[in-house]
Amino acid sequence: MQASEVLIRNVRPQDLDDCCAVESYGFSPEEMASRETIQLRIETFPQGFFVAEVDGRVIGMANGACTNKDDISDEELKQLIGHDPDGKNMVIFALAVLPEFQKQGIAKRLIQQFVEGAKRNKKEKVFLMCKPHLIAYYEGMGFLHMGLSRSTHGGAQWHEMCLPLKD
Repeated sequence: MQASEVLIRNVRPQDLDDCCAVESYGFSPEEMASRETIQLRIETFPQGFFVAEVDGRVIGMANGACTNKDDISDEELKQLIGHDPDGKNMVIFALAVLPEFQKQGIAKRLIQQFVEGAKRNKKEKVFLMCKPHLIAYYEGMGFLHMGLSRSTHGGAQWHEMCLPLKD
């Protein structure tokens, strides 16, 4: 399969089951979002929820929310408490691709689509949290390492990354 055969698009309500499956491969049980949370994200902010599709099957996703805050360690935001579609920043909550489709540039395309959407909507920054082994990956896409996060979501150590979108 070529990465060009992958369609990157906004999520649809009927993608819920596939998105839950992708989430379960991308995160540990302690870290992963519940079915209810994924459904809430789909229903509340589909403009910030992108999927990668191959032959009608969702094989990857990136989703998030908007906020006026620069501190993304607030766990409530993952439940879209405090989400403001007009907020100045976008936050990526999840980026995951099914194992058999990894290392083909799909995650990068999902991030690029998310960032392009943020730019179209005149956001100032895109934030995300990642584990230490992914810092260099995101730096390669232009994100700046902001340091260790206060978040201990899922019992893990997270690092905050920021991509400024305005000069």
